[in-house]
Amino acid sequence: MMGGTGLAAWASINEPAAPPLPPPACKINMGSPAENCQTDDGTIPLLTPYRMGQLQLSHRVVLAPLTRCRSYGHVPQPHAAIYYSQRATPGGLLIAEATGVSDTAQGYPHAPGVWTQEQVEAWKPIVKAVHDKGAFFFLQIWHVGRVSNTAYQPGGQPPISPTNKKVSGTLLMPSGTESGEYSEPRALETKEIPLIVNDFKMAARNAIAAGFDGIEIHGAHGYLIDQFMKDGVNDRTDQYGGSLENRCRFALEIVDAITEEIGPQRVGIRLSPFGAHSDSPDSNPEGLGVYMAKALSKYNILYAHYIEPRVKSSFVEVESHASLASAQKAFNGTFIVAGGHTRKSGNEVIKTGGADLVVYGRLFLANPDLPKRFQLNAPLNKYIRATFYTQDPVEGYTDYPFLEKMEEETKPSISDEHVKIKEHLKCPFIENGGHANNH
Repeated sequence: MMGGTGLAAWASINEPAAPPLPPPACKINMGSPAENCQTDDGTIPLLTPYRMGQLQLSHRVVLAPLTRCRSYGHVPQPHAAIYYSQRATPGGLLIAEATGVSDTAQGYPHAPGVWTQEQVEAWKPIVKAVHDKGAFFFLQIWHVGRVSNTAYQPGGQPPISPTNKKVSGTLLMPSGTESGEYSEPRALETKEIPLIVNDFKMAARNAIAAGFDGIEIHGAHGYLIDQFMKDGVNDRTDQYGGSLENRCRFALEIVDAITEEIGPQRVGIRLSPFGAHSDSPDSNPEGLGVYMAKALSKYNILYAHYIEPRVKSSFVEVESHASLASAQKAFNGTFIVAGGHTRKSGNEVIKTGGADLVVYGRLFLANPDLPKRFQLNAPLNKYIRATFYTQDPVEGYTDYPFLEKMEEETKPSISDEHVKIKEHLKCPFIENGGHANNH
């Protein structure tokens, strides 16, 4: 396995990079029905420019922060430079995978960190590879809290959480191949909480030192911050438990510390008030979402990234009549949404003003040139779920094909000169119609 040294190695690897977007008008139909959702000049809403604070984005298709389990020993690796630069476009926005703020923050095999100097140095060439493509790059920082096992914790200690209630189900152990139960967590003492806040602040400082344009606080999906906010988990009786204001105190103290450290214009946050990931539901999710939106607005942070109400857990989506409209109305910055969006639904949410930007996970994972495919309404590679969390540096990571490669494979040969149109080759990754879900 590669460590944090020898990081210039990524530059010598000749891998395909995502080409720049062509002019915005959709001139090619690769077999999928065209969607009647365009601006006056023929541009689809997802590919219109947007000004986010000081960042001028060329389009509104954002790479989701996706845990990839390929940072051996929690140190980012050279192959990450290939992965992220493949998905970078001039003026595009990428959010890097969830990255631990401390040695107690871990709960996934080979997830990256940003609490040591070695990790900071390892991130630098990865950030440079993205910036060299003209894209903007934010680092999502997290602490998994009770979503962990003692095997991940320093000295084999219990994971920390606002509660001592254990998560049901199983997790991947550090080997990446074995499963185990979640360990019973230890409820943080009140006096310890400022130390965790400081870990987030230092991680944000380190992210900026590594060259990132900003950070995203992971306050979603049942991890530590979400555990504090949700009344289905938080059973504390101190100033961090009970009322909605108290349960959100920890999250807002982190926001306060980070904005003070690196400036609000470099800060975003991800929230999933309607989610119930890792046994973390809330009895009034809309109230929670609106409260946080109003509170966050006071800090003038750059963006709020909300998960759609229909997404209840990582692989579970349900019919929902709930809406993020009230939270969006309450927030004064850029409003970003994620959760199973397709090209069609993403265009619709932008067109109707439901969000400023749309985050794509599984579709962007499988289609490194996703903005271009959206523009051309081209077929989409099908994602391979079995390789989401493997530790292979290539398979399911940097080997999804680009549209140019697929088109080259299907060009008529000289003997086919009388064939005007050749049927598009269906690669193993291709899914007809491109209707794959994503997070």
